[in-house]
Amino acid sequence: MISNLPKGRQGGRSFTLSCSVRFEVYPFYNASGVAAPAPSPSPLPPAPAPAPTPAPETRSKGRSNKSIVIAIAITVPLGGVMVLLSLICCILRRKGKKMYEVIKGKSGAKELTTVESLQFDLAIIQVATNYFSHENKLGEGGFGEVFQGRLPNGQQIAVKRLSQRSKQGDEEFKNEILLVAKLQHRNLVRLLGFCLEGDEKLLVYEFVPNKSLDYFLFDPNKRRQLDWPLRYKIIFGIARVMLYLHEDSRLRIIHRDLKCSNILLDSEMNPKIADFGMARIFEVDQTQANTNRIVGTYGYMSPEYAMHGEFSMKSDVYSFGILLLEIICGKKNNFYQDEYFAGYAWNQWRDGTPLAVLDPTIVDSYSRDEVLRCLHICLLCIQEDPALRPTMTTVVLMLSSNSINPPAPQHPAFFVQMKGLELDQSTKRTMPLLINGMSLTDFFPR
Repeated sequence: MISNLPKGRQGGRSFTLSCSVRFEVYPFYNASGVAAPAPSPSPLPPAPAPAPTPAPETRSKGRSNKSIVIAIAITVPLGGVMVLLSLICCILRRKGKKMYEVIKGKSGAKELTTVESLQFDLAIIQVATNYFSHENKLGEGGFGEVFQGRLPNGQQIAVKRLSQRSKQGDEEFKNEILLVAKLQHRNLVRLLGFCLEGDEKLLVYEFVPNKSLDYFLFDPNKRRQLDWPLRYKIIFGIARVMLYLHEDSRLRIIHRDLKCSNILLDSEMNPKIADFGMARIFEVDQTQANTNRIVGTYGYMSPEYAMHGEFSMKSDVYSFGILLLEIICGKKNNFYQDEYFAGYAWNQWRDGTPLAVLDPTIVDSYSRDEVLRCLHICLLCIQEDPALRPTMTTVVLMLSSNSINPPAPQHPAFFVQMKGLELDQSTKRTMPLLINGMSLTDFFPR
């Protein structure tokens, strides 16, 4: 269409079907009639500039800070827990180590380890004994009280609770734990564990339902339950376990406090020796020891121990002899008819009337040969000179065989003729006299 416009003129027009064009050198249109042009659209806001890409060092620093924060958040609590566990372990290890040193220094047994696995929580024992209620109390002695209890697994236990006034101190407490934990015999009370928290010192034993031998033996009615076959069974069981302690266990043990109240009876009336707080360990080749601290029970102590602090396996043999005499006679080792009981038994033996000392409640069940043999062994065990007393090996042989002819016994230690309280002429030095359960002892300097 533009090509059709006239050239070389000052004006012109061109009309086509779709377009009309006119040009002149003068204005030829009405400016007011021309529509105002539509406003141009607002420009779009500029797009935000893209964030600059951080340099590699910046990215690495940001990630490192986050890692440090995470590491601190994890490490600090974990470290606190580890420190707390370490402190607890140190405390428990220190307790176990102290107890271990008591026996390690004496025995040198490399296989003995700490006893941490035997420790009970106080809360468990409190719940088991109903917080040491009076209804659960089994008995009481110089060491404290004994309570019956039941563990969460249903096992029955006996808990010895040592009082602060107990004669059994820390050393005896640790000694008993370590000794009984290492000894295994059917006639020993089994130690299950212990608790040492604050002022509490507790020993946890297997429960032995029939209490102690003295509970039956010295009660006029209950001792009728102990016929002679049962008493002989108890005597043999005690002798056998004493042989184990002296000769057959991994450690040579001197009990030092063998007496009726330390012999417990299980459901089948089998004897079980308890209370090893006073026990001492001997080396394999050791035969005797001395102490300045006399512990035990007067009446069961051998004269050399009560007067001079000398103890040995023969000291236990003496205590076994007194225990044997009490079982035969059904009476405590005290004065009888104005005479010291061992002296009374000796006089009856010497006068040819040994069965006069027999407990009347067993006259219908006793075996004459067994009673005479036991009485003979008893008098041999309580002789004054330790060298004349038999070993527990010999005692067990004499109890189990009729073919052994034991030697004639001499007068027992502490034998006193009560006429004017004059000593027997064969007694070479002053001996302790037991009056109403009290000891009046004339000591010689060492």
